[in-house]
Formats: sequence, C-alpha cells, structure tokens
Amino acid sequence: MVVGLLTLELFLPESGSLKAKRMIIKSIKDRIRREFNVSIAEISFNDLWQRAQLGVSVVSNDRKFANSVLNKIIDKISYNGAISIINYNIELL
Repeated sequence: MVVGLLTLELFLPESGSLKAKRMIIKSIKDRIRREFNVSIAEISFNDLWQRAQLGVSVVSNDRKFANSVLNKIIDKISYNGAISIINYNIELL
C-alpha cells in the first residue's frame, strides 16, 4: 500500500475577506475531490485572507499512480488564474 501526501501553499490575490477565501477554497476542494477521488482539507493559514495551505492524500497500490495523481492535482490548480502556488511538497509513504 502506498500513501501519497501533497502539501500545497497557495496565494489568493483576489480574496478580500475570509468569506471570499472560504468560497474559493471550498470550490477548489470540491472540484479536486470530485475529479480525482482524493481527500483534501485546508490545514493552515486559516485566519489569513490571501494565503491557504491544503493537504491532499491518495491511497494506491502503485507508487507511479499515486505520484501521477498528485502531479495532476498540482497542474489542475496551477491552471486556475485566480490562484498561485507558492510552494508544494509530495511525499510517498
């Protein structure tokens, strides 16, 4: 069994309030969950308007598949013009 973990640090320049940030993050989480069948949650920077940190996990029996899914999530989020990825980290356990 392989567990893939992705940590994403995001910059949300269009967010002007915590309410706007929550709407953007909820949209991202719902879309990623639906498209990739992974677990995703906001894990840090809860009180900052324009920053967010998301944690994503995937379980598989193949390291290449888990890595591929996590890389596709990075690509999907980076194509969103309203969001910039500051940093990310992938771990396969």
